[in-house]
Amino acid sequence: MTQQTILVIGSGGREHALVWKIAQSPLVKQIYAAPGNGGTAALATNVPIPAHDVAGLLAFAQEKGVDLTVVGPEDPLAAGLVDQFQAAGLAVFGPSQAAAQLEASKAFAKQFMQEAGIATAAYQTFTDFETAVATVRQQSGKLVVKASGLAAGKGVIMCPTPTEAEAALRDMMLDQAFGAAGQEVVVEEWLEGPELSLLAFCDGRSVVPMLPARDHKRAYDGDQGPNTGGMGVYAPPPDVDESLIATITRTVLEPTVRGMAERGTPYVGVLYAGLMLTAEGPKVLEFNCRFGDPETQVILPMLTSDLVAIMWACIDGRLTPDLVQRRPGACATVVMAAPGYPGSYPKGLPISGIDEAESLADVLVFQAGTAVTGAGQLVTSGGRVLAVSGVGDGLATAVNRAYEGVAHIHFDQAHYRRDIGR
Repeated sequence: MTQQTILVIGSGGREHALVWKIAQSPLVKQIYAAPGNGGTAALATNVPIPAHDVAGLLAFAQEKGVDLTVVGPEDPLAAGLVDQFQAAGLAVFGPSQAAAQLEASKAFAKQFMQEAGIATAAYQTFTDFETAVATVRQQSGKLVVKASGLAAGKGVIMCPTPTEAEAALRDMMLDQAFGAAGQEVVVEEWLEGPELSLLAFCDGRSVVPMLPARDHKRAYDGDQGPNTGGMGVYAPPPDVDESLIATITRTVLEPTVRGMAERGTPYVGVLYAGLMLTAEGPKVLEFNCRFGDPETQVILPMLTSDLVAIMWACIDGRLTPDLVQRRPGACATVVMAAPGYPGSYPKGLPISGIDEAESLADVLVFQAGTAVTGAGQLVTSGGRVLAVSGVGDGLATAVNRAYEGVAHIHFDQAHYRRDIGR
């Protein structure tokens, strides 16, 4: 295969990790990141086209003769970027708009799981506020209220009481806290158990799981505070063995890919199952249709295979387990966030110490909400600013290395959890 030009779409820590891994492939000649961030700029050419500008991205890919486009975030997938690129004869890694409904509509995903016999929480779907409230008032236990549409990973409200569920419904359906995403809501039972993220490569027929990971969603230590896009993650969790992965592959991942193919909407790309390991067995909390953030920042450092070769195998329908190899050991990521995240936060805070952190053995710094000023100063530009990853022979070593990296980095009032992987 001749050397290729790759376009990576997105601007977060996930996209920096993707660019970092893609840059290691001997198949690659040139990488563009649109719009990219301060971290991707060191490995790729950043292009000032936002991820939601599908027409602009398509025109750019055609102009530059891009051989393969890799989609990071969910919004362009839900908007049909893959369909439009394919219609123009361009190769792209990611699911079609129809297949991406598994993430873009929680109501669709729940109905699909019910039809496919995939274990998930009992639920009801509502588009009318009064009906939803009347139903919730008849409940006595804990509930979970979810915006059906895309809400940047924040549209899930855990409600210990029906009163709190009613308040969540009001926020979503009347006050539009998540915009159009909350016009339809899913109310479901509260599942108990440890959570697990299992991502898999898919070629429309075959599924090959990646390293399992566990995310820390809450903003503060001890799993307190509001939900975020993710404050840290580690892989693999010590309580997850190969037999559990095989069970989830057989009962969740394979039936999903089979069911999507039977619908005439084959699933190609990364399928991300967010699971609860309940006393009755694994149950699906949600599906995502792309690499997770910050899961990518622990999975890719452990992947020894050529990511570009895997992506082409998925696109060409020739994915096999031997293509996905990983190193032994563990990886942990600590997210450094701006003060105030996930609420409002300042931007433009100068960042220092990344070079010192990256000079440590087995420490990687993936930039997320960063930008470079005209004067060449790296500054904060988002809520989740950096993801600091440590790799080790075991989880304890990986966690310690990640925190050693964090200790070298400074920006004003940086916020991070101190209990990732503990």
